[in-house]
Amino acid sequence: MSQKSKMFLSGVVEGFYGRPWTMSQRKELFRREQKWGLNAYLYAPKDDYKHRMYWRDLYSLEEAEQLMTLISAARERNVEFIYAISPGLDITFSNPKELAALKRKLSQVCGFGCRSFALLFDDIETEMCPADKESFSSFAEAQVSVTNQVFLHLDEPHTFLFCPTDYCAAFCTPSVPLSAYLNTVGEKLNAGIDILWTGPKVVSQDISVASIEEVSAVLRRPPVIWDNIHANDYDPQRMFLGPFKNRPTELIPKLRGVLTNPNCEFELNFVAVHTLATWCSSGHRDVSMDGDDQGSDYNPHEALRLALTDWLVEFGRADQPDGAGAGRSKRQASDEEPMQTEGYAPGPGDNPLYTAEPLTLDDLTLLSELFYLPYEHGATAVLMLQELHWLRREDSERDKEEWRRRAEKFDDMCSAVVRMFNRLSNVPNRIVLYDLYNYICDIKSGVTMAKAFVKTLGGQTPHATLALTDDPEPWGFRGGLSGEFQRMLPSHGIRDLFRSPPATRVYTIRPCTPRDQPEVQKIFKEMQIETQQKVELVGDRLVEGHVTPSQNCSLILDDAAGVCGYAFALSDAKTAMTKAQYPETMLQDFPSVMAVQIHSRVPDHSTAKRLIEQMLSALRDSGSKGVFSEFRSKDRRMFDFLKTLDVFQVLKVDGLPTNLVIMGTKL
Repeated sequence: MSQKSKMFLSGVVEGFYGRPWTMSQRKELFRREQKWGLNAYLYAPKDDYKHRMYWRDLYSLEEAEQLMTLISAARERNVEFIYAISPGLDITFSNPKELAALKRKLSQVCGFGCRSFALLFDDIETEMCPADKESFSSFAEAQVSVTNQVFLHLDEPHTFLFCPTDYCAAFCTPSVPLSAYLNTVGEKLNAGIDILWTGPKVVSQDISVASIEEVSAVLRRPPVIWDNIHANDYDPQRMFLGPFKNRPTELIPKLRGVLTNPNCEFELNFVAVHTLATWCSSGHRDVSMDGDDQGSDYNPHEALRLALTDWLVEFGRADQPDGAGAGRSKRQASDEEPMQTEGYAPGPGDNPLYTAEPLTLDDLTLLSELFYLPYEHGATAVLMLQELHWLRREDSERDKEEWRRRAEKFDDMCSAVVRMFNRLSNVPNRIVLYDLYNYICDIKSGVTMAKAFVKTLGGQTPHATLALTDDPEPWGFRGGLSGEFQRMLPSHGIRDLFRSPPATRVYTIRPCTPRDQPEVQKIFKEMQIETQQKVELVGDRLVEGHVTPSQNCSLILDDAAGVCGYAFALSDAKTAMTKAQYPETMLQDFPSVMAVQIHSRVPDHSTAKRLIEQMLSALRDSGSKGVFSEFRSKDRRMFDFLKTLDVFQVLKVDGLPTNLVIMGTKL
């Protein structure tokens, strides 16, 4: 079946770690998908035991009835129900009984009325058991063999998805085009099977057209994006209420589909799913992703406004299933209630009756901007951080009027957050509130503490419980063991979006001396033990002292603990070769060789970049026009490290052993 004959999949994947959604929530999702023009739902909750942990076990009669009801409910809403199974934790690919168990399980689900399936091999160990090593040449071949057989057993269903173990560019060694795993999948997986892909990273900030064209060429088919931009299962303190963005609509004709894997809490996904639907319906024309071009076919700011406007209506609904929240939204008379508020009027000296303020669109906009996206705060959140940063830095006495004005502005923004919290706490729809509650309590506490701190800076005395002392209340600053661990690590704050993390170490780049050799050899041996690959490299001869580096081309990186990295280079690599190891065409463009290693205790990528750039400068001064470095294929840590530096590119060299990777750069 040609790819053109298949519909573009658009919808939701329930694929997160944590409590799965309920049956009623999934039915509500199908209703929303139909209303907003989406057409697919991938059933893949990690904590459904019979989806992943006990994938061999058949569903019980009661479970079967639930699944049949769910599949039928999806069909009624014109939503394609895709049942996924994840056998990768413990399957033996070469055992016929395992394949039979997988076929039996999917045949059972097929009997429930399901016509679309997915086989997922994400988040598993990549080491094959001895039996599989005897039967298959690679992990990819084992997965492809089983997947193809299951696909044929199910009589080639219209939609069949495969999730690879290397499901994003960051996982591919050494790169997407040169990944042996992905190339095997692309070449040998049945052409009727579609492949899931998360983009450059597990949680991708941007997904470009070029990156999709690159992976499509390797997979030999357009991928289905499993999008984690709104997923929050990795951080219990964050939810994401920003719009679907940084995915240009030019992607649509180059993809098989897009499925969002959103927040764990069902009701928090109104914005994520709504804005995805707006994106999908925006067509194939050019698009401005910065939101400033109001004439573009998809504007994330406008999509967010439309979603929040519709969501505001949901907050006002008091008719909730199962009687949830009825105690607040629907007062019921009771014989045990001695006092009723109906008809009660306070006296002249009494307190007035409390009246809850209604939630506004501005409140929801503020909420979204406080909990925006993984790589981006909303505008109000950024402004609050900027103001607090300025108020901390500036002396409140030096420019008193300016400081007081900005302190009042910050106080007003904090008050707006507390006001939003109070209005949310009194909405009729308690189901939505309860999914939000932990998050809005947390942010309310944070801004309240910040507000009190600014008052202290201005010479005022805050409430005693908010004073910054050596013995704070436990509900003030975020605590717990996880926080303690993170504050002890050298990379603290590395995911903060407002400021760069502070430097925590002093590094020195200097020439290598004979006294450094023992520590250099120690780092070198640790790398060899880590990779366990015996590959003859030209660079190893430099490190081990068999060949003398060129002048000014032996550098050491050290910190207070000692040597933590090195770089050695030879301007003419051929002088160190005992044989013609690399093609002459490569050596013409990249005549120099550099051996580089950075110890795992170095979190500062900029320091490593300075070391490498200093070495490249020395080679450039020697007249070299290009340099290459060799790496063992299992040296993933250095690959990931070097990819972030954006100095080297992976070189495609014919005839290289599969366990060797060459990276290079022109000078």
